[in-house]
Amino acid sequence: MKQSDLQLDIPEVNQAASFKDIVAPSAVLIDSRYLQLGDKFLRTLFLYSYPRYLNTNWFSPVINLDRFFDIVIYFHPVDTVTIMRKLNKKVTAVEAQLAEREEKGLIRDPILETALKDLEALRDSLQQATQKLFRVGTYITLIEASVEQLDKAENEIKGILDVRMVLTKAANFQQEMGFMSTLPLGQDRMEIHSNLNTGPASTLFPFVSADLTSNKGILYGINRHNNSLILFDRFSLENANMVVFAKSGSGKSYTAKLEILRSLMVGTEVIVIDPENEYQYLAEAVGGAFFKISLNSPNHINPFDLPMPLKDESPADVLRSNIINMVGLVRLMLGGLTPEEDAIIDRSVAETYASRDITPEVDFSKAVSPTLSDFHQILSSVEGGKGLALRLEKYITGPYAGFLNNQTNINVKNRLVVFSMRDMETELRPIATYLIIRYIWNLIRSETKKRVLVVDEAWIMMQHEDAASFLYGVAKRCRKYYLGLTTITQDVGDFMQSKYGKPIITNSSIQLLLKQSPATIDVVKETFNLSDEEKYLLLECDVGEGIFFAGLKHAAIKVIASYTEDQIITSNPEQLLAIEKAKKEMENA
Repeated sequence: MKQSDLQLDIPEVNQAASFKDIVAPSAVLIDSRYLQLGDKFLRTLFLYSYPRYLNTNWFSPVINLDRFFDIVIYFHPVDTVTIMRKLNKKVTAVEAQLAEREEKGLIRDPILETALKDLEALRDSLQQATQKLFRVGTYITLIEASVEQLDKAENEIKGILDVRMVLTKAANFQQEMGFMSTLPLGQDRMEIHSNLNTGPASTLFPFVSADLTSNKGILYGINRHNNSLILFDRFSLENANMVVFAKSGSGKSYTAKLEILRSLMVGTEVIVIDPENEYQYLAEAVGGAFFKISLNSPNHINPFDLPMPLKDESPADVLRSNIINMVGLVRLMLGGLTPEEDAIIDRSVAETYASRDITPEVDFSKAVSPTLSDFHQILSSVEGGKGLALRLEKYITGPYAGFLNNQTNINVKNRLVVFSMRDMETELRPIATYLIIRYIWNLIRSETKKRVLVVDEAWIMMQHEDAASFLYGVAKRCRKYYLGLTTITQDVGDFMQSKYGKPIITNSSIQLLLKQSPATIDVVKETFNLSDEEKYLLLECDVGEGIFFAGLKHAAIKVIASYTEDQIITSNPEQLLAIEKAKKEMENA
């Protein structure tokens, strides 16, 4: 077997080294069947024969093969006038052969007849300028750790293409030229071409499989299968809901903030429930509204607020729906209710509204909503309600008095609105989340516009049946109001233990799975019907990497932000300290 070393020109000491000298390897081993660059072995294959028909997507199994390789496709346009002369001669020659066979009384030749039809069809399309002819060269350079792996990869690609009647060969004794042809230099040194007109040539377009590229939407990340872009419009699916599952530190909030930033750029309004103040800097950077919901916060939401009835709704339906939701909130506040207590609360809520002349028979659009103190007073006077009123006392005059017992005083007229619950006591977070989502839902119902609602750390709500049920109701109904719900959680186990966990996932057309922990990977695999390869990918991937599902399509994704985006959305404590330090230095300058 003939081997030789590629000698590289070493620049003189006094002569400046060129860029080529800097990036080129110190030595290359050239064999008749492969190249060796350092500890990597390379082999170039070329496609030399195609079937009569090529279907769209036929090349995608090769493109998405889980191996390292470079693919280059050269299209050399052929002059139409020149090819027309050759086609006319060829058509004349084939017609002569057919006439000669007919004169001799020979049986018909299907191959010649098919060739004549194809030649005439091509000639007609070229004359009408609906097609062009190209000399197409397709080269694949495999990159593996050993010659044995090269052989295995070559056989795998040949097996895929042979089934499609596309023939390949290794560029034996031309490996150096093959390698140079697949470098990003645009130099076709192999010059092994097949003649393809526009239709068949277009089927070689590489970004057609395992791909989520659309002509509208936002950039979610890079497709790790083929380095194409995952551009997608979540509102183009049957619903715009999305779930994000990842272990802590895997980039789930980073990814959510990146989507928010890019959604704002295309005119989508965003509302966020933020458990850890992670979205505050983003809200400040884009001029959004940021509200802290806590016991001592000046921002208040009255749980008795009523939405305005829509055109196709009656006031009675709106009032009844809100009474049911209030019963759910009280049930959450008191840690559960018996059927008898449930009935008492239901009647007391209705009477509380009636005390402010809010009844199904009247127009309550200008009425002042009651407060929790009004409800407490009426509950105390109802038969069987004193015990419940006593349990509710801590929310009226006790330690939690400033949280729920006030009229609403926040203004949400902004493209980005963030509700922070970082300073809220842990035991009150489910109540606060339920209250905020109810307020947001009433806001969304009042005016239909393109919006996204982001619920971070949703597992907190899923621990309580009433809160989980309400979140599931939002997930089911939000499509009607042009809303997309994004549910983010790191605790997959707690999320799936709720009877509403799986339904929320099935009502979400988009799922994003980032790096998972070994403790929960089996639950994730079963829930999303993952293969073993996808399971190990989620265990071994880096921060910001995972699997992106959109409808029936899915692809491995890597989330990438620009420098400016990264500075706005980062959650890295080291970066945040550096940003804060830079801000102080600017203020002191």
